[in-house]
Amino acid sequence: AEELKRIAEFIVNLGPDTPWHLSRFYPTYKLNDLPFTSTETLHLARQIGLEAGLRYVYTGNVPGDEGENTYCYNCGRALIRRYGYRIEKFYLEEGRCKFCQTRIDGVGMEK
Repeated sequence: AEELKRIAEFIVNLGPDTPWHLSRFYPTYKLNDLPFTSTETLHLARQIGLEAGLRYVYTGNVPGDEGENTYCYNCGRALIRRYGYRIEKFYLEEGRCKFCQTRIDGVGMEK
């Protein structure tokens, strides 16, 4: 957990809007003998990032996980709901949260 905290602190110094993508490891090919990354480990890392002040911490390779979504840092509502690589719901208007009008920076947020 300490290493994750140091990573999160480094990233937050780049700016709180800097995204952190945490991908689940799947053992394949010559690494079949290694274990999967547990969802608990991903959730812990995500929580550490959020507590450090990062606004956008994502979990990957876990379809349906809440960490796939983009949330408004002001009101906490889900703004972009994803499942895998699909966007299922999009609650942004002109780069702002549809619910509280907070500006959400990022590429493709103006749809």
